[in-house]
Amino acid sequence: MNRIKTIHSSLAIEQYTLSLEQVSDVINGKRVLAAPKEIQEVKNAYEAYEKLRKLEPYSLEDLLKAHKYMMSNLVSEAGTFRSRGVGVYAGEQLIHAGMPAQYVPEIMAFSDLRDRSRGL
Repeated sequence: MNRIKTIHSSLAIEQYTLSLEQVSDVINGKRVLAAPKEIQEVKNAYEAYEKLRKLEPYSLEDLLKAHKYMMSNLVSEAGTFRSRGVGVYAGEQLIHAGMPAQYVPEIMAFSDLRDRSRGL
């Protein structure tokens, strides 16, 4: 039940509309009337939780695996570093530009994830 509540809460943060019962129904393989993206996100999150214990928390390779589980059938680059620019927009106005895509793999590999988790 905690996993279902966690998935439901995570989706609610993203403004998704599925109820707790609908999240449970998706996980249990029942048909749910909802946006396909919302249903896919529930399935992906559940799969990620199922495989979580097999992932090394400080492994860059496993971070990409987790990304693939979470974003499969939602984005074209699931499980890989992005190849395009990203930004935060307020309407049409760019508020913050993300790091250029070509630098992301190098920056991610630069510092051991274990060090980052300790704030080093």
